[in-house]
Amino acid sequence: MSSHNASAPYYFVPGPSKWPLFAGMSLLTTMIGASAWVNDVSWGPIVNYIGLACIIAVLYFWFGDAIKESEAGQYGQRVDHSYRWSMGWFIFSEVMFFGAFFGALFYARSITMPWLGDLDHKFIWPDFAAHWGNVGPAGTVQEFTTMGPFPIPTINTALLLTSGLTLTISHHALRAGHRAQTAFWLFATVALGAIFMGFQAYEYHHAYTELNLKLTSGIYGSTFFMLTGFHGFHVTMGAIMLSVVLFRVLKGHFTPDHHFAFEGAAWYWHFVDVVWLGLYVVVYWL
Repeated sequence: MSSHNASAPYYFVPGPSKWPLFAGMSLLTTMIGASAWVNDVSWGPIVNYIGLACIIAVLYFWFGDAIKESEAGQYGQRVDHSYRWSMGWFIFSEVMFFGAFFGALFYARSITMPWLGDLDHKFIWPDFAAHWGNVGPAGTVQEFTTMGPFPIPTINTALLLTSGLTLTISHHALRAGHRAQTAFWLFATVALGAIFMGFQAYEYHHAYTELNLKLTSGIYGSTFFMLTGFHGFHVTMGAIMLSVVLFRVLKGHFTPDHHFAFEGAAWYWHFVDVVWLGLYVVVYWL
C-alpha cells in the first residue's frame, strides 16, 4: 500500500477478475505435471514447468493490478487493516507449517529413538545405537556424516541476523522520508539473502558429495533437508518480495506513513530469521 486518499471508498471492492480462474488452472496444470513426473511419465516435467511458469505469470499480473489500485488511491484505512490481518494469519499458518516439521524432528529424536534403543528392542536390533544421526535399526541406510554448525551454518546465521538489522534500518529510513537510504539498505538486505542461499547451495553440495548425507539418509537426512530446504525456499520467496518492494521504492511508491507492502515483506523476513535461529540450534547444535 502506498498512500491513503481522502476520496477513497469506504471499502474498496475490486471488480470481477480473471486471475483466480487462471490461478486455479495453473495450479491444476502444475499438479498434473508433478503427478506424472513422479510416476516417470515422459511429459510430466514439461507440463509441470509450464504450470509453474503460468503461476508466476498470474502472480505478476495479479499483484500488478493490486499495486495499480493502491497507487490510484483506492485503498483506504479499512483495506489497510484487512491486509494486515491477512498477512498476520498467513505468517501464523507458516508458523504451524514449520511447527509440524520441528515436531516431527522432536518425535523422532526424543521419543522414537530412545524407544528403539531400550532393552526390549535390543533382542531385535542388538547393534542399534540410540544416538542421533544413526543409520537406522536395521542398518539399511548408508553410512553418512552429520552436519555440524561450523563454518557455513554459523556464517549463514550471521548473514540473516545482519539482514534483519539492515531491513530495520531501511524501514526507519523510509519512515523518515530518506528514500535513497531506504533503497540502499533494502538492497543490502536482498544481497545478504542471496549470499545466504549461495552458502546453502554449497552446503548441500558438500553434504551430498563429501558427507554422503542425502534426503534418503534415514530420519536424520529427511528432517535435515526438509527443514533447511523449506527454510531456504522461504528465504528465496522473502528475497523476491523484498526485491519487488525495492523496485517500487525506486519508482517512487510508498510514503513515510503508508507503506504496508514494505511492512508485510519485512514481517515475513523477520519471521524467516526467527525460524532459522530455532533451526540453527535444534538441527546443527543439538
